[in-house]
Amino acid sequence: MTEQKPISPWNYKPWWCQPWSIVLTGITLIGGSWLLFKTIWLTVLVSIPVVTWMGFFVLFWPQLMIRSGILESYKE
Repeated sequence: MTEQKPISPWNYKPWWCQPWSIVLTGITLIGGSWLLFKTIWLTVLVSIPVVTWMGFFVLFWPQLMIRSGILESYKE
C-alpha cells in the first residue's frame, strides 16, 4: 500500500516565499523598527500589519490553497 503525502503549497513557492523567510523578514522588520526608533508605540504600529501579513501567509494561505483544490492539477 502506498501512502499519499499531503500536498504542500510550499513545494511550489520560491525560497524567498517559504515560511522561514516570511517569519525571518517579519522579525527583522519588527526588531529593526525597535532598534532604529526605540519607541514602543512605533514598534507596535509597525508590528500590527507585519504580524497580520505573516499570519495570513504562514497560517491561512496554505490551508486556502489546499482546500481550493488548485494544487491537485500540479500533483505528479
